[in-house]
Amino acid sequence: MARVTKKLDAASFQLKDQVVSINRVTKVVKGGKNMSFAALVVVGDPSAAVVGFGSGKAKEVPQAIRKGIEAAKKNLMRINLTQTTVPHTVLGRFGSGMVLLKPAPEGTGVIAGGAVRAVMTSAGIQNVLTKSIGTTNPHNVIKATFDALKKLKSREHVAELRGKSVEEL
Repeated sequence: MARVTKKLDAASFQLKDQVVSINRVTKVVKGGKNMSFAALVVVGDPSAAVVGFGSGKAKEVPQAIRKGIEAAKKNLMRINLTQTTVPHTVLGRFGSGMVLLKPAPEGTGVIAGGAVRAVMTSAGIQNVLTKSIGTTNPHNVIKATFDALKKLKSREHVAELRGKSVEEL
């Protein structure tokens, strides 16, 4: 069952960007070394539960960040939330990286490290417990986090799949 997701319009949200990592890359050529920068950026609207990520590469850092923001705006996705936390425990995988997201009671805050924290705050998730397992590579950790967020189902969707009403769950 493939869910068809329509493309979200970046202009309709108040997006805030957050730089997750900046990597200095050197290419060795005949004349010496060519320096460039790669930026990994997360953008999101906490009020609308919308988040996306992108990477940009350029000779200067600000230009790389700008390219990353543009790329992130192109792959925005909406997240199923219950009030201020995730609806259920979920494990996202990408490469050797795994990210576990667990719902947390009100007042817990975002318990997450580095790349996962950036995604959670950008998505507007206020109470969540996370555990990043395996790789520490920010690219793979973010992709694993997005995999976990994609797997989140709303109560209405689960009730529909089981053929029950939301109150029965």
